[in-house]
Amino acid sequence: MIYTSGIDIGSTYTKAVVIDAENTIVGRAMQPTGFKLAEVAERVHQMAVEEAGLAADDVRYVVATGFGRHQAQISDVQVTDLTAAARGTTLFFPATRTILDVGGQTMKASRLGDGAKVKSFRLNDKCAAGTGAFLEKTARYMGYTTEEIGPLVATSKEAIPISGVCAVFAESEVINHLSQGVAPADIMHGAIVSLVGRSVQLMKRVRMEPEFTLIGGILRFQRMVDVVREQLEAEVNVPDGDMVQFTSALGAAILGQHRLHKLADERRGAKDARATAPGA
Repeated sequence: MIYTSGIDIGSTYTKAVVIDAENTIVGRAMQPTGFKLAEVAERVHQMAVEEAGLAADDVRYVVATGFGRHQAQISDVQVTDLTAAARGTTLFFPATRTILDVGGQTMKASRLGDGAKVKSFRLNDKCAAGTGAFLEKTARYMGYTTEEIGPLVATSKEAIPISGVCAVFAESEVINHLSQGVAPADIMHGAIVSLVGRSVQLMKRVRMEPEFTLIGGILRFQRMVDVVREQLEAEVNVPDGDMVQFTSALGAAILGQHRLHKLADERRGAKDARATAPGA
């Protein structure tokens, strides 16, 4: 069996996925990225390999993606996170035409053409108010952890508007709401609505088309998904469970399988050419 690995070095978490030749996931792992990118890439890759019950040499090809992809010394090649996300997403949902990827420090929208090719994309990484970091900071202001965002917002009765276009101003609004006795759950709900509003604007800029698929760590919060669905007035796809965070790593591993097939075809072509050459 031929195994490949994809490593997604994100700004907040680094993920690794090992797949076989049938694109079946046999191992995966995730850890906070930190600042030693080469080390975390190797560590998470090894964790995924061990979960698969394999030895390091069993993995034939390693593809790195994410903002820190060029620091992954263990990789054979690097690809953009847009390309990797397109491959991973279309494995789950082949009819996907628009992807929204919301991570801790970046937000990306992309529109796909045939063959999971990226036709158009837009990034929003200039302000924390347009990324998952805004939700995390809002939660911390109110004394909650990132893991508590989902259960907290599930108790919300209404979304309190957060109008600030800058994370600093938005945080001032949060403090003001708290001083007025507004429920933290309703403030968090409002922060999600604010973030989704920016997400939808980004999707419009790529001339979004259905089907829509949502990925990225922030999309593991069900209320976030619900609000996107409401604002789009359309159904959306979301990978099951925590696979929403592993989609780009999976896509990188799939590209590794494609690369191995291409190399094998090139070797066969060269062999055939030598066999048919004059004097062979």
